[in-house]
Amino acid sequence: MSRSKQRSWIGLAIGSLGFWLFPTILTAIPAYSADRVAVFYGPLEFTLSVDALESFVKEGKITDELAPYAGSIKPESQAQLREILQQRFEANPTLISQFTSAQLGKTVLERMGKVLLTETGENGATALRAALISAAGDPQGLSLLNLVRKFPDRTIRVNLNLGLQITAQFSEFTKYRDAIVKVIEQQAATEAETAAKVDFSQQPDLRKAGSFQWEQQTITLNDTVRDRTLTFDLYLPQANDRVSVQQPAPVIVISHGAAGNRSSFAYLAQHLASHGFAVAAIDHPGDNTKLFEQFFSGLTGSPQPIELVNRSLEITFVLDELERRAQSDPTLKGRLNLQQVGAIGQSLGGYTSLALAGAKLNFPQLQKDCNNDQFLNLSLLVQCDVARLPNSNYTLQDERIKAVFAINPLTSSVFGQSGLSQIKVPVMLVAGTDDIFTPAVTEQIQPFTWLTTPEKYLVLLENATHFTTIAKSRDERSVLPIPPELVGPDPALARPYINALSTAFFKNYLTNASEYRAYLSPAYTRSITQEPFKLILVQSLTATQINRAIESVTPKQASQP
Repeated sequence: MSRSKQRSWIGLAIGSLGFWLFPTILTAIPAYSADRVAVFYGPLEFTLSVDALESFVKEGKITDELAPYAGSIKPESQAQLREILQQRFEANPTLISQFTSAQLGKTVLERMGKVLLTETGENGATALRAALISAAGDPQGLSLLNLVRKFPDRTIRVNLNLGLQITAQFSEFTKYRDAIVKVIEQQAATEAETAAKVDFSQQPDLRKAGSFQWEQQTITLNDTVRDRTLTFDLYLPQANDRVSVQQPAPVIVISHGAAGNRSSFAYLAQHLASHGFAVAAIDHPGDNTKLFEQFFSGLTGSPQPIELVNRSLEITFVLDELERRAQSDPTLKGRLNLQQVGAIGQSLGGYTSLALAGAKLNFPQLQKDCNNDQFLNLSLLVQCDVARLPNSNYTLQDERIKAVFAINPLTSSVFGQSGLSQIKVPVMLVAGTDDIFTPAVTEQIQPFTWLTTPEKYLVLLENATHFTTIAKSRDERSVLPIPPELVGPDPALARPYINALSTAFFKNYLTNASEYRAYLSPAYTRSITQEPFKLILVQSLTATQINRAIESVTPKQASQP
């Protein structure tokens, strides 16, 4: 789905339902009841029957009761609205039950329950959970309309005041994001004009595989400290007739996101190995695909906050083991440079790689941010999990990490400005402009300005979502059913960007091959950018530029959120 269509889909749901009944479709929960919906806005209140709404959704019929509200919605918008309300979501009762029993799920329900209240005006979280589980087990499936029918109260009370506030904040947030992206585009153009001119058509194409063949080993370790088994895939470059391997080869570790696994970025590991790097793609057993499958099946508990500490320590454990094997294992001896290590991570893996590079957990920032309801930044639901840990000076840095490539990392509260400013090694942050799980502005763009390391890069993938850079094998089923609207355009089209930029980044900073620095420029990204993903890179961006962008679209006498 294109960015404009995605906005249209979300905007229709919010705008139409906001005027009509409720503006909170962005929470994916409707605001009407099994029999009636009572909408209150200040001193005003009106009610509608669900029967009237159901006649509209299933038959396209506008009853007399519904006519006063439907008249202001265009026919094409009505058709799209009907489609949204009928859309089935692939979820089973066990999955819903498990998720909503975990702390993160409880928090989501509590926040939604402030908009969708019970018949007596209390928080609707408990009733909403029951409705979700019941609808998921119904033959008609989990749809917004069926969810309403399963709500245990006869009437759902809708707090339109709060709903409208959320809608307004969403609209403002989108407006600010677009203004900031425009400023970044202008900054990239300026940097491109002042840089030395390079004809990249005459340079090696880093989007393509390198000259090295590679071999893959799967290694399993017994981590007695954390009482778990660690498995990782090691990709080793091999010499051939055309080229010899740099001995020893710099090592790159890859950390997947929540519900991912060591194959999530196998395409990237293989690409880097073909360019002469040894790559270790690690499975984090505390929050990987297997654990989430077991959790949603009711076979185990939810991931615990301590896993956000364990992740970095697991990578250190793997690096320690590789150092030991590089001395004792004939197949690895002399092949690994474990003093020049790079880290790549996506989402929680991005957080992990930044922690390895020296970013410090920021408990004061978490305490401040996690006391507020956050409807727009979903990543705070995960970041605030860290606040449940004992406030301690956790040592997560590994001095062997000399450069970090972080994709969609969550950073704003778990590290904050004081935590990120501790990083002293080169960093490249990659953001997707349509990422609703770790929003680009709050989690990558603004945090980029907090980095004090002089060697830093910000990469924007316009139209990219949280899932754009992740790969799945054809026979691999997603743990969570993700609607195509949230996946976005074909992810395979963006992977060459990640291949090229990571290769240039680590060639420059792990092997001191300065000829690759030219690729780390706006001019290079401009030379390879293609639809549907526009690629933008900047090396400089200030908080002042961001603030001016926000001010340029902020109405006078309006406060910035």
